[in-house]
Amino acid sequence: MLSRFRAGAVAASLAGLATTLAGCDRAAPAAATAAPIPVTVQTVATQPWNTTVQSIATVRARESVALTAAVSDVVDKVYFESGDAVKAGQLLVTLRGNSQQAALNAAQATYEEADQLYRRQQELIGQQLVAKSTVDTQRALRDAAMARVAQMRSDIGDREVRAPFAGVLGIRQISPGSLVTASTVIATLDDIERMHVDFQVPEAQLGLVRLGNEVSGVAAAFPGERFSGEVSAIDSRVDENTRAVTVRADFANPERRLRPGMLLDVRLYQPERQALVIPEIAVVQVGRESFVYRVKADDSVERVDVRTGERRDGKVEILDGIRAGERIVVDGTGKLRPGLKVRGEAASGGAAPPRAQAAQ
Repeated sequence: MLSRFRAGAVAASLAGLATTLAGCDRAAPAAATAAPIPVTVQTVATQPWNTTVQSIATVRARESVALTAAVSDVVDKVYFESGDAVKAGQLLVTLRGNSQQAALNAAQATYEEADQLYRRQQELIGQQLVAKSTVDTQRALRDAAMARVAQMRSDIGDREVRAPFAGVLGIRQISPGSLVTASTVIATLDDIERMHVDFQVPEAQLGLVRLGNEVSGVAAAFPGERFSGEVSAIDSRVDENTRAVTVRADFANPERRLRPGMLLDVRLYQPERQALVIPEIAVVQVGRESFVYRVKADDSVERVDVRTGERRDGKVEILDGIRAGERIVVDGTGKLRPGLKVRGEAASGGAAPPRAQAAQ
């Protein structure tokens, strides 16, 4: 009798468990369909976009030189101060040239004497009182004296240091009485009205670079301020070690804020075009795969693989996978899986279209 009681109890328990499991199976789909997941959606649309190439650049003066003297001598006078703006040809330094000046005076006297004698013989040759060979010899002596005068003037000119072009001088390195040689740097001179900005572009992006492309740069010395220029030259060779090519941009520098040697974070912009651009947070990255959740006409979502382009300022260009006019989930992707239904709210900058349009 006890065995029959135990068998009845086991049968009743199994029947109750089966009833419970059947009730759970019926409740699960009802719960899934009853509560759409709240998310933020946006309609995919084209907008102006330009591809950029980013690099680190070095600022260089358009013209730059370290001023030196052509000869070794003692500084006589200095006509500039550190940081002066000078004009082309302006006298900056003179060296002592007493012996050269004396030699010039002697050469000038010799020339004048030789020239006077030549003129007299020119008058006498017409009267046939002087041989023509004598006159030719005197002319040669006069010309040699003239060349000596020109040589001494050149020697004196070598003792004057002048600005080869207009620009701004650096720190003065010499003083009156200093002995300078041909290797002594007197000061630096830079033309900084316009600056050269040189940067490297990878070989793979060389096709994006064109003369006249817009370039902007940011310097650490002036946070928040952008300097603008354009590409003026592209090197004829690709560096075989770095596989990069040097690109030079010209930047106007009227306020002289850019200085040679500064570092700039530059961006080279391509001409503006229309592109599919969506918020970067809408793209889910799993390993090497990128995908978005597209909202279908019945408000369920499906996974769509996409190919992304450049990312900038929280946005990303979509090269392939979705089309303009389709709805995608922007915020809330972490709680989604294909087939789930969503309740979408329009994201800022984009509105959800009618379902009929989304279905097309």
